[in-house]
Amino acid sequence: MELLLETVALYCLKLAYETEGHSPILRDDPLMGDFDREVFGLLVRKGDINRIRNKVEHCLELALQAVGGTGTALGRELDRLAADFSAAQTMDRFDDPLVALKGYLKDIQ
Repeated sequence: MELLLETVALYCLKLAYETEGHSPILRDDPLMGDFDREVFGLLVRKGDINRIRNKVEHCLELALQAVGGTGTALGRELDRLAADFSAAQTMDRFDDPLVALKGYLKDIQ
């Protein structure tokens, strides 16, 4: 799960901050400090659903702004997928929405 959480965060931050002609954002980028696999791993082991949700939702908000908000087709779909993630009440319910988010974010890079 930690890798999936980190990947979703990475794709969101790439959308929000990566610009053409500059170095790409990678997993070891300082920008990823609060969103790396180790941070998510600790939160997963603690079962801290709220902090995990808050971290991912923060990244999703950045990505949503980067695609033009909910007034765009990309934004509406991202918002729908983010709502599915936010609605998950338990850690095991995060998997399907995270997989959908990862695929969508990868596709719109």
